[in-house]
Amino acid sequence: MARSNVEKVSKWCPPVSLSVPPPPHVPIPASPPGSGCPTSASPPSRCPRGVPSPGRSRGALRGRSQPGRGARDARRPRREGGRLLAPGGGRRASLLLTMILLSTFFSFFFFFFIIFSLLPAPCLPGPCEPPAAPPDGSVVPGGPAGLGARGGGARRFPQAIIVGVKKGGTRALLEFLRAHPGVRAVGAEPHFFDRCYDKGLRWYRSLMPRTLEGQITMEKTPSYFVTKEAPRRIYNMSRDTKLIVVVRNPITRAISDYTQTLSKNPTIPSFQALAFKNISTGLIDTSWSAVRIGIYAKHLDNWLQYFPLSKFLFVSGERLVSDPAGEMGRVQDFLGLERVVTDKHFYFNETKGFPCLKKPEGGSKPRCLGKSKGRPHPKIDMQVVQRLREFYRPFNMKFYQMTGQDFGWD
Repeated sequence: MARSNVEKVSKWCPPVSLSVPPPPHVPIPASPPGSGCPTSASPPSRCPRGVPSPGRSRGALRGRSQPGRGARDARRPRREGGRLLAPGGGRRASLLLTMILLSTFFSFFFFFFIIFSLLPAPCLPGPCEPPAAPPDGSVVPGGPAGLGARGGGARRFPQAIIVGVKKGGTRALLEFLRAHPGVRAVGAEPHFFDRCYDKGLRWYRSLMPRTLEGQITMEKTPSYFVTKEAPRRIYNMSRDTKLIVVVRNPITRAISDYTQTLSKNPTIPSFQALAFKNISTGLIDTSWSAVRIGIYAKHLDNWLQYFPLSKFLFVSGERLVSDPAGEMGRVQDFLGLERVVTDKHFYFNETKGFPCLKKPEGGSKPRCLGKSKGRPHPKIDMQVVQRLREFYRPFNMKFYQMTGQDFGWD
């Protein structure tokens, strides 16, 4: 009876399944790039804390099924180190902070690079550095231009410059001029218009001695004459600048130039080896500076593009030795000075072979050039001298025509 009742119940009531249907699938957002966690298309793997694996909710990780819980946890902020961060926010925040710091650093670096590139170049030790103790004590290196208490007067740009030539007699001429009360000159060669032009005119004027009204400021740098940019730069300073060029027989000048170099470096080749490209053919090497400087016509042509011939005075280096008072008379006239320096100021130094200034009134001793002046020249083969004479002759003739003076070198 009981069995038949059970069969009747089974017939009318279908069996009930006790299994729980799986929760509906909730898509999990893809992990942020660079998080190290696989995307939803990748097979499930272990992810960092707070980022659920694809297809698994946080509840599933804890062993229980919680439909929809994983998606909510993926969007829920979390705390880490006392800070509230979005999912994956720690890495993104660090990356953003790094980018901001790098951007700020490079911005400041670029800003300061632009600022410092616009500033004038600093005064560095070397050929552009003014002497620490000028002979006359009047130049204060790096000092401000203009009026000053020491000695009175003002620092002015030079009204006259001895621009050349090297080993022509420029030092002797400058020393003779400094004996004149109307002339104040820089003792050392400033080399402003050839080497130190980037220091600016203010720096250049600070090197000048103070002068009173009626006095002339001067400087001498013989390398200006062979510097291509020097005429334009001096013209931009003052087109009224008077220019003095001391010239000498280019062959004698070249030998003197070589002698000076030889005294500093005894291992250099012979004069003949340096003067010729090919000794057998007699081809002159004009790239050697000792030869190139003596092509006066070529250099003067560059200067005449900026200054008229009336702004030049060409002084003979030979006559400056044989007749210093006569050449000094011409120089004083050119500068508009009274002829104060005359023959009574000179005596001939037999040892050195050139004139020196006599002892000035109130002075301690005569003024003569230093030991580096008057060196004995090495003996040069006469065939070499003759070949150089032939080379320079057309240039000398051209120079005579340009200046209107015959210096008697041929």
